[in-house]
Amino acid sequence: MTDQHEVVIVRWPGQGPSVQDGLTALLAAYHLQTQAEKGEAVADADRLPDRYRAEVLDPRAAFADDLVLVALSGDSVVGCLVVTAPVGGRCEVKRLWTAPASRGQGIASGLVSAALEHAADGGVSTVRLSVWQWRAGAIALYERLGFTVTESWDERDQLVCMERAV
Repeated sequence: MTDQHEVVIVRWPGQGPSVQDGLTALLAAYHLQTQAEKGEAVADADRLPDRYRAEVLDPRAAFADDLVLVALSGDSVVGCLVVTAPVGGRCEVKRLWTAPASRGQGIASGLVSAALEHAADGGVSTVRLSVWQWRAGAIALYERLGFTVTESWDERDQLVCMERAV
């Protein structure tokens, strides 16, 4: 039996180098899995498309204008989510990822809830997101949290766009 820690959602940066390393690892896993699911698998993070590789190499620069939330279990980073800076009363959540070993513990729901609270505190009226249509579990999670499918703002095929009022 393993010792389970309470999961805490914190804003990043500010928690030290181990948190950045954990965030980097989660972002790499997210992008590598996404590339594989799109049928464009790459061997490692160094081979990701430039814009995704930049997030992995320097999340501080890539998300300089955004809020990054991380879920911590003890000293381990077990989840992440990015909330973009508001534009026109809207923000977007992206890069929601939970470490596979930590799934099913409410971490993703906690991250999305923290993002919605942040949006409300910032005067945002609508939070939106896009998710690949094959990620049925993620779509079900977003629907449980009040998001609904809306007209796409993204031209990529197989992308489902969702939003909810705050």
